[in-house]
Amino acid sequence: MTAKILLSVTLLSLSGFLHAQENGLYSYQDLSHLYYAKAKDSIRRAWTCPAAFKDKAAQKKYKEIWDQRTDQVIGAINDDDYVHDKEVYGYVDAIVSQIAEANQALVPEKPFLLIDRSPAVNAYAMGGNVLAINLGLITFAQSREELALAIAHEMSHNILRHCENVMLHLETYTFSRSRHQRYHESEADSLAVLLLKKSNLAFQASYFLHLDSSDMEYQQPLRHSLSAFFTAYHLPYDEGWSQRHSHGLPTKAYNFSDSSTLDDSLKTHPECIDRYNKNSSLTTANAMLTAMPANVQDKANKMLLWNLYSSVNLTPCLYRILLLKDRGNTDTWYDFMLSNIFAGLYYSDRMLNRFNAIGVMPREYISREYYSLQTMLEQMPRENLMQACKILQDEGFWKNMPLQESNLKAFVFALALDPDSSDKNKARAAHLFSTGNANSMYYEFAQNFERK
Repeated sequence: MTAKILLSVTLLSLSGFLHAQENGLYSYQDLSHLYYAKAKDSIRRAWTCPAAFKDKAAQKKYKEIWDQRTDQVIGAINDDDYVHDKEVYGYVDAIVSQIAEANQALVPEKPFLLIDRSPAVNAYAMGGNVLAINLGLITFAQSREELALAIAHEMSHNILRHCENVMLHLETYTFSRSRHQRYHESEADSLAVLLLKKSNLAFQASYFLHLDSSDMEYQQPLRHSLSAFFTAYHLPYDEGWSQRHSHGLPTKAYNFSDSSTLDDSLKTHPECIDRYNKNSSLTTANAMLTAMPANVQDKANKMLLWNLYSSVNLTPCLYRILLLKDRGNTDTWYDFMLSNIFAGLYYSDRMLNRFNAIGVMPREYISREYYSLQTMLEQMPRENLMQACKILQDEGFWKNMPLQESNLKAFVFALALDPDSSDKNKARAAHLFSTGNANSMYYEFAQNFERK
């Protein structure tokens, strides 16, 4: 019987959007280098290398590998790979608590949870009862139970000490934010199902098939043409900009064939179809599933998009926004981000760095529309790009923008359109923004320029 979804995932209403903006997204102090400043010392103390070998050379090598893992985790925290947004973290942490409390014999201590800002549909275990869940997975999951399976799977890796066992074989252990670990996947799947059942969380083997589409975010076609989006914002548009010329991106014909058989972050060994076949008999009959809350997924999506933008991955960021617009989303925060993207692209062009800011994707992972968009962003003349920035700076949606977004507008204007492009002027504008917005999520972005 087809699983029933109790709560449908719907777009936030305008009132819901305003409420979310009043509460704001995460603050600068929620970034991991600040929020987990004390936790770093706890991890180092808890991860003291045990004496595993009598042979001194082997023990020395083992300690080197052990300490490399510790340094990698601490380095990721220092680099702000993680964020502790109260709402998103609280939702995921509640699932972790439910599984841990129902399985105390296997999980005597609640795992240390991290929310990774990566857009990759992934989660990973680091050993030592530490696990991370990517924002990309939170936005991808269709139900609480599907997210719970990914969490239980990573908890199983820790329970079975897969990370530590790899190091015992004197193999370097490294976690990956974008690719799922390939250590004993079948064992972790089997234990994860048991953890879920003891936690009264429904299991659906079809989740493994859904994971098979996790690399197809940028292969989704747009129902509306690119010209329709540009016209809606009164932006300059020329069909010729999306046609490949003889310079810039590779001119060879792109083949947009099906890539669903390619490996991606969660297409692990065994492959998703094998995982489905091995576990299909364990599917919970007539399961009543709980859809992911719209407010949690919307907030995670905004955090993900902001991180893509501030990391200067502008085409992926823009295409995700166009996909939302294509589905009828009218949340003006995404208009605000669209304006930032064009300003960021024009700024990069002024700095002679437009091509890198575009972030070209391999043809195997993108749709025709995505290819047309990245081609257009490369070939759009500078004067038209500047014109687009000015038009978006004057759009009506700014009238309803909260204060910190309006303040960022002034800062972005100084970066992109101020005739004075000196580092001194950028630092001055960054300082002006930072002075009144030290708690803002956007403060991290301003710091990049204030330090110059």
